[in-house]
Amino acid sequence: MRVRSLILFFCLSLPAFSQQGAAPNRRITLDVNVTDKSGKPVSGLQQSDFALIDNKQPQNILSFQAMDGKTDELPVEVFLLVDRVNSTVSNSADVRQQIGKYLDQNGGQLRLPTSFIFFSDSGTSVQKAPSRDGHALLADLDKSESGLRSVTRSQGVYGAIDRFQMSLNALASIAAMEEKNPSRKLLVWLSPGWPLLSGPGIQLTNKNQQELFNTIVATASALIKARVTLYSIDTLGVADAGSTSINYYREFLKGVSASRQVQVGNLALQVIATQSGGRVLNSSNDIGRQIENAMNDTSGWYVLSFDSPRADGPNEYHKLDLKVGKPGLTARTRSGYYAQP
Repeated sequence: MRVRSLILFFCLSLPAFSQQGAAPNRRITLDVNVTDKSGKPVSGLQQSDFALIDNKQPQNILSFQAMDGKTDELPVEVFLLVDRVNSTVSNSADVRQQIGKYLDQNGGQLRLPTSFIFFSDSGTSVQKAPSRDGHALLADLDKSESGLRSVTRSQGVYGAIDRFQMSLNALASIAAMEEKNPSRKLLVWLSPGWPLLSGPGIQLTNKNQQELFNTIVATASALIKARVTLYSIDTLGVADAGSTSINYYREFLKGVSASRQVQVGNLALQVIATQSGGRVLNSSNDIGRQIENAMNDTSGWYVLSFDSPRADGPNEYHKLDLKVGKPGLTARTRSGYYAQP
């Protein structure tokens, strides 16, 4: 009962996304990465090579563009989010060192415009302008202050609920900030992850589940509108590699179509990242290499759009499947969306 009352409080405080209250837009843009069996990006495909399936029904592709990844002005921006809420002080120091090595490569020249987002107990701080100057970005990183943490892992479920809610609110603020920017955004979240708050010891009421479902819908819709692809990089590296919990998020990857199916784990960082078309990168102490792995998704990709069919009711979940008509190739993009009447 004690845990149940805590979850109730946390659910009632959740819907930061839903406050944005925008009218639904049927046009949906998908950023698509195609890889071969070895994971290498594949370029040179045509619109006729793709088949879009929406809730098991073929969907017309209204526009198509192949991005070669070689132009000087790619319509893409990178945000490196340094998570100081869900990390320990010692882990944050290691992350700083690893990011510094990444930014110092190639004489400090970055291929893509990059900004830092510093997420701490005091709020979310975003750099005003992106830069390709790794040395300048490193100077900004050194100037940022981690501050003292008022919410820590030692506070148990109380602290976990606070950290989870703060993390969702940070994601909401980023999506709102980028809503009017038409470029593709890669949001690289450097963190051990958010508290999952799911398991046999946590019980949800119907009201809890409805509140969480509303947040799931609003989260997915906000990221689509802002054209944000989320990447989760586990900054604990190999320290997490042997843990059974490292892949627990996979239990919640299936799209949620009704509130009765909801668990708090459906809003895990890794779940949102996977469903956005991004990736979960873990079990490596080389954070710079993991960031580069995420950046490889911009070495060549495809942009297509379609109009979602009108839903029979509010927040109707639609599962997306994007097929490539050539053997051995796999397309990765958003796994679904919520349609409206």
